Amino acid sequence: MKRIAYIVSRFPKITETFILYEILELERLGMAVEVFALVREREPVMHAEARALVARAQYAGVSAEVLAAQGYWLLRRPGAYIRSWARALAGNIRSPKFLLRALAVVPQAAWFARRMQEQRIEHVHAHWATHPALAAYVVAELTGIPFSFTAHAHDIYVERPMLAEKLARASFAVTISEYNRRLLAELYGPLADKVTVIRCGVDPDVFRPRPERAPRDAPLLLCVASLQEYKGHAYLLEACARLKAAGQPFRCLLVGEGELRAALTAQIERLGLAEEVELLGRQPRHRVSALMAEADVMVLPSVTTGSGKREGIPVALMEALACELPVVATAISGVPELVIHNPPGLLGPERNPAAL
Repeated sequence: MKRIAYIVSRFPKITETFILYEILELERLGMAVEVFALVREREPVMHAEARALVARAQYAGVSAEVLAAQGYWLLRRPGAYIRSWARALAGNIRSPKFLLRALAVVPQAAWFARRMQEQRIEHVHAHWATHPALAAYVVAELTGIPFSFTAHAHDIYVERPMLAEKLARASFAVTISEYNRRLLAELYGPLADKVTVIRCGVDPDVFRPRPERAPRDAPLLLCVASLQEYKGHAYLLEACARLKAAGQPFRCLLVGEGELRAALTAQIERLGLAEEVELLGRQPRHRVSALMAEADVMVLPSVTTGSGKREGIPVALMEALACELPVVATAISGVPELVIHNPPGLLGPERNPAAL
């Protein structure tokens, strides 16, 4: 049985179902997977399938063990340990945010490396090309265990510290869209030859085709997305206000949580949409599946932010299409690789409530 370690930023994170179910599928295929997380996420809602993994996931907080791991590597492999620090600091020096995080990630990675050595891990895979990939890079430097990583979206669209070094050191890299693969090829040339496109998946036993029913006078619109700027909720609400002004009855349910809840709540009130739009917060996947079975259309009006943050290919759209739920989305990044315009979906320009 091959022993694999997965390094992730936060675990368990309800929005990262694509990581959770990738791990579960590898275990179903007979591999032993150990989860190493940089941060212990404590959200009020957790997918039921995550509970067993959470119980055995390994977290490197501030502890005597983490401190001891630094001494271990400094004595056993001083060159590799000092080189890891030097490369991490030099590679992140231009971004205060990433430099500060590197100061925490390198010690965590040294502890991960010690644990992985003890557990006879044969391969390390990191999800996200930023901090988790840095941790995997350090583990490889200290132990020689080969590593790979998956690049998703903002981890290669916004800031890319040490990405060339990570690609060079990795056994291989994965990304979730041809759009991403082309971007990496433009940026890094032959190094991108290591990059393979592997799509995120959905569970067809959970996200099944909806029962057929007659159209409703007041269609149910569903948006499943964290409440962040790049998801474009503000434009969805403006579009809903236009529908209401035109006399079209509807209901709109927003599934997800995030930093924009207060702003979106205020916008709903300002636009007079309190009767039509409801914020449902975080929901486990069985509830999301049930909502998709009830909805008439899935809407995701994603945008590119000023920093360059944008979608990869939203798994929520994959789940909707698996339910044979029509989707309306914006034609950015990898979305057109998933949604074929008319049918089974409609793609429009971003930041355009009238088109939406």
